[in-house]
Amino acid sequence: MSTQRHTAQLDGLELSYLEAGSGPPVLLLHGWPTQAALWRHVLPVLGRTHRAIALDLPGFGQSAKPLDASYSFRFYDRAISALLEHLGIDRIGLVLHDLGGPVGLHWAVHHAEQVRELVLLNTLVFPEMSRAVKVFIAATYLPGVRTALSSPWGVEQAMKFGVVDKRQITPQVAELYRAPFRTRSARQALLKAGHGLHPKGFETISSGLTQFKDTPALLLYGEADSILPDVAHTMDRVQAVLPKAQRQSIPECGHFLQEDRPAEVARAIGDFFGALPQP
Repeated sequence: MSTQRHTAQLDGLELSYLEAGSGPPVLLLHGWPTQAALWRHVLPVLGRTHRAIALDLPGFGQSAKPLDASYSFRFYDRAISALLEHLGIDRIGLVLHDLGGPVGLHWAVHHAEQVRELVLLNTLVFPEMSRAVKVFIAATYLPGVRTALSSPWGVEQAMKFGVVDKRQITPQVAELYRAPFRTRSARQALLKAGHGLHPKGFETISSGLTQFKDTPALLLYGEADSILPDVAHTMDRVQAVLPKAQRQSIPECGHFLQEDRPAEVARAIGDFFGALPQP
């Protein structure tokens, strides 16, 4: 199954995305500091039965990185809606990871009628932030530290920190994630994206999550997450709201589970969507 890259001018932004397959559409959203290529092992598998679309969120990958953007929940809401309108998609399955979790969920609670299925990987959901998240956000404001975090070197180190099997972050994989942040302006955009989501948006997500209690859902996460070490607790809370959700954890697997255990993650997501009745 081949994967194609497309670019479109939408809502005043150049948005880039990867696409594979045909059938019921599924949108995959990445997090910080990654890009649509994070899903490169998942797209061909999911594309066997679905139209799989992985967006480079604004500020990441090959999409625009405007410095005058807020990188707020509303900013991302508009980008997602513009993409779906451009693609002629009315209902969508959502697969969400890291920063893409709250970004996608905030859009979803305002467009619940358009959400067909929901898959959450290692991500943030609730307003209560762990110490690790608070430290990261604070670091994006600190001179010197913020420069290192957003540098190509910092991006590579983040990827290595976020996997258990460091061998998976080969020089080629590291370059994939470093490349979008060669310029100073791109690095500034990356930092803005790291602290643009307002706490009230998480409150909106938390209160609106119950809308999906009957939506087919999968909670899939790496257990050995050094970036979001409270991920199991987060999934406990999500499952309390979505008791019908399937749950699958991967031992000895880190935050960037798509890099750490690509075949297993692709199979789990492909099986989940493949087992669902087709609309």
